[in-house]
Amino acid sequence: MESHQQIGQRLDLFHFQDEAPGMAFWHPRGLALIRVLEDVIRRRVARDGFEEVRTPQLVRRPIWASSGHWENFREHMFSMGEDGREAALKPVNCPCHVQLVERRAPSYRDLPIRLAELGVVHRDEDAGVLNGLFRLRQFTQDDGHVFCAPAQVEDEIARFCGSIDALYRAFGFDEVSIAFSTRPAKRAGDDALWDRAEAALLAAARRAGLDPIVQPGEGAFYGPKIEFALRDRLGRSWQCGTVQLDFVMPERFELSYADADGSRVRPAMIHRAIFGSLERFAAILLEHHEGALPAWLAPVQIGVVPIADAQAAWAREVVDRLRGRGLRVAQMGGGMTLSRALVDTHGAGVPLIAIVGAREVADKTVALRSRDGSQVVLPIDEVVAECGRRCAAPI
Repeated sequence: MESHQQIGQRLDLFHFQDEAPGMAFWHPRGLALIRVLEDVIRRRVARDGFEEVRTPQLVRRPIWASSGHWENFREHMFSMGEDGREAALKPVNCPCHVQLVERRAPSYRDLPIRLAELGVVHRDEDAGVLNGLFRLRQFTQDDGHVFCAPAQVEDEIARFCGSIDALYRAFGFDEVSIAFSTRPAKRAGDDALWDRAEAALLAAARRAGLDPIVQPGEGAFYGPKIEFALRDRLGRSWQCGTVQLDFVMPERFELSYADADGSRVRPAMIHRAIFGSLERFAAILLEHHEGALPAWLAPVQIGVVPIADAQAAWAREVVDRLRGRGLRVAQMGGGMTLSRALVDTHGAGVPLIAIVGAREVADKTVALRSRDGSQVVLPIDEVVAECGRRCAAPI
């Protein structure tokens, strides 16, 4: 079986260089795949009532000291500066989202506040653990945080847990296992906060119909979490989605909202992610589908192949019509036989091939060929509609 790095090279998606260890150089086709994943997340967060934000890459030490990262995570942070002006590239987005909520000075009427960010983060991983897109020093989190009243926690978590399974199925993962990770030995916050968080998170998961296995000591340093692991075609398990309940960070930042009686109340903070890392999820997809991504995910959805140079003009018109429908299209096969062009196009992971020959030029048609070898000849308008149908995102 090809690794995702071999598939990435074959499909011209990304590469790595020694000058930027643990950081990917994304090629146009690879970035197209990442953009599809981003689009899925953006549609999902909009539907779920999140507001998308963007926060700084470089943040000074006081914020990381307040969040607990300077104490508990510093060895994995890219830090710089001295004499009280230390700063670090953010390894997570959550402390910056706390700053946004604090600026709002919310009341109980504003809750829940749901913030989402496709945030680029950096972690100083040891060179020995770097592993293609699976373990990087720079990656993108599909981060979301909900700030809510304690009474709203169960609803928010159950809402997330109840719908994530269908999303994973759309990507081709039919087996999803659920785990409940409890307090680690090295953690922030007292036992009373952890007791509350663990009880509330487990109750919400069970309300959503989940029966997670318990993973003692595997929670984050600021809260317990529910983890969603996907099983791929080789039977390997990949932990991707998480939802974490955090009473610690609002306490450390002294975050509060005005309740109905005017008193100040600490909100609960829920951390949630669907993919975890977009780059890692892309690697899982590439290996799970062996590079033959479904049409809605494929970086190039349709390859247009003219049989001879004489059909190049009609091929360009077909390309333009398909792109006008919002499809990802490339003209392929220049200077080679049709059989060679078909082999190369499918080898490049392209699910649909639009073949243009002399008859198609004369009739203003296209021969549309699928991965399984089936082929239909249709007028151009019908080809555009058919390709749009086959390439439509299911989520």
